[in-house]
Amino acid sequence: CGRAGDWRSARKTMVGIDQALLADIGGTNARLALLDRNGIGQIEHLRVADYASAGLAIGAFLGRHDIVAREAAAVIAVAGPVESGCAALTNSSWQFDAANLQREFGFHGVHLLNDFEAQAWSLPALGPADLVSLGGEGAVPGAPMVVAGPGTGFGAACLITRESSRFAMVTEAGHATLPVVSAREAAVVDRLRRQFDHVSIERVLSGPGLENLCRALADIDGVRAPSRDAASITQHALDGSCPVSHAALELFCALLGTVCGNLALTFAARGGIYIAGGIAPRIAEFLARSTFRDRFEAKGRFQTYLRGVPVNIVMHSDAGLLGLKTFLEANGRGAR
Repeated sequence: CGRAGDWRSARKTMVGIDQALLADIGGTNARLALLDRNGIGQIEHLRVADYASAGLAIGAFLGRHDIVAREAAAVIAVAGPVESGCAALTNSSWQFDAANLQREFGFHGVHLLNDFEAQAWSLPALGPADLVSLGGEGAVPGAPMVVAGPGTGFGAACLITRESSRFAMVTEAGHATLPVVSAREAAVVDRLRRQFDHVSIERVLSGPGLENLCRALADIDGVRAPSRDAASITQHALDGSCPVSHAALELFCALLGTVCGNLALTFAARGGIYIAGGIAPRIAEFLARSTFRDRFEAKGRFQTYLRGVPVNIVMHSDAGLLGLKTFLEANGRGAR
């Protein structure tokens, strides 16, 4: 299927390109922009549900902009695994084939990345104004940096620096088994296991996951709670109008702390943990007051090790596009 989707093929097809389509496509929203020598142009936000396919969305965007496709590259981040130039959104019916997109629109080259791979590439370009701290000491220069977080799903990737080069390690950490540390959390997993064969991290740490948490807690506590979507649960938790919603968001933050601590140890991420995705920026103050940091550090003999690892929420709303720009400059336009 398509062209091999590694950075070497990107380098071959992107060298010398002066214009590119950047697209960061999640399960709910897609962000598209043109990149030229002046930087990233106006960013358009599209709803994935409004288009039957990725090709229709890209075509609609190109129709509104002046771009000669045969002289441009397309670099597309996709919320799902990318293999051999092909990908499918985990939480949508959209599918991607780099070779087909290149033929359809006449691009000079098309390269697909996992969406959190793009987020990882953005990390060196983020400044203090783009971040909210959740504690920890200074990052160790050159150490691995991990970006992870909940949105429509849960993603994670690691940016690794070796001498003067960087590469991003993609993961499917969201589909690993959810870790629990208390009887109450085990009871939640037991309720969810009745509905799902496998209770993954994403089944809880995502928008739909927050809804799963709220229903499970209401069932465990024997209380009646209205059916709410993630946005409504979050709002009722933040304004204190619903105890079940508040408890669900508290547990959400605690579990996120445990998962992020596991990722920090897995990748020896002394360059820092960065929480991206659509949910964390909306609950930044709540997250800072929650047990997130305690749970992040609660790793027995390695508590001191984790105490020094900085954690930040990524507040930049278009960090994925910034990451695609950085990737292209490192592996394409910047290669002469």
